[in-house]
Amino acid sequence: MRFLFTCGGTAGHINPALAVAGRLNEAMPGSRFLFIGAEGRMETDLVPRAGYELKTIKITNIRRGFRPADIAHNLCTLKNVLISTAAAKRIIRDFKPDVVVGTGGYVCYPVLKAASGLGIPTAVHESNAVPGMTTKMLEGVVDRIMVGFEESRANYRHPERVVVTGTPVRGSFFDADKQAAKAMLSLDPARPLLVSVWGSLGAAHMNGIMKDLIVKACNNPFFDIIHSTGKAGYIAMADALERERPDYRACGMDVRDYIYDMSRVMAAADLVICRAGAATLAELTAMGKPAVLVPSPNVTNNHQEKNARVLERAGGAKVITEPEATPEGILETVSELLHHPERLAAMASSMRALGVEDAAAKIADIVLGLVSEE
Repeated sequence: MRFLFTCGGTAGHINPALAVAGRLNEAMPGSRFLFIGAEGRMETDLVPRAGYELKTIKITNIRRGFRPADIAHNLCTLKNVLISTAAAKRIIRDFKPDVVVGTGGYVCYPVLKAASGLGIPTAVHESNAVPGMTTKMLEGVVDRIMVGFEESRANYRHPERVVVTGTPVRGSFFDADKQAAKAMLSLDPARPLLVSVWGSLGAAHMNGIMKDLIVKACNNPFFDIIHSTGKAGYIAMADALERERPDYRACGMDVRDYIYDMSRVMAAADLVICRAGAATLAELTAMGKPAVLVPSPNVTNNHQEKNARVLERAGGAKVITEPEATPEGILETVSELLHHPERLAAMASSMRALGVEDAAAKIADIVLGLVSEE
């Protein structure tokens, strides 16, 4: 069989596609896979790194402002949609997929629109509780809409096309062992590990807070940190740390531009501090990792805080809004939790109870079902 996936922009859109592709590859050995992504985005790194072929098309986002620059940008995007839809059709005709699956990002619209127009079965997965603009635009186009939350059904005009699957997580997130992961990362098993990650593209504001936190933590370095800056923030943060605390590495502070071995690093973590994107929360619950969540305030309908509060009410996480977040306050919260392993264990148990282990399998079954309906 031939499976075509489209996704892009952030790891939160790309990794679920990789998880489902892996499941389909297990179920249908010998199948062919192709990904379509956007030029110059993160998928051009992550998809080939996972061993899959990728083709790119030119697509840009929609700006919500009304300044002349925003209007000019959106007119350019409309032109790119027409060009990219035609390009997607050429790729699809050449590859001849049995089914096309989108897992988020602006690139999904032209690809799924083109596939539907060619009579190929289509499905889109929306991991957030509130559908994004692309998913809304595709609602009347695709054959199936798959969502991560039961309450998401109310946000769609065609609930009969909506299937609740959870958000898929790569199998490595279920199999990792904490002590083995610490050994592979050359970490002291006796020292707690805090993993700090703010989305695949990073977050400049939180990088600034974490830089100050690392400087302060070096005064009493009883725990290790692995912090991901995102691709755009690494040089600025590393330079600032070299100026303010040149011995930060010796204090157990590891600053990276991106965490490629995320399942291993997360497995080693005693506590995670991060945003509250749906894909990240799916990984945390799959592994049963206690977390301090700082939801992004720059998202549609504040969906990250809504997601985060679900985990907090269940006892698996503590939520700190971005306006409340200070280096001192976060360091105090983190230190308090890391000094009480029994509390972390209870949070871990609560997190694990929220995990959906078979989301990738559910989506794979739906995808195969679409093919059999033809």
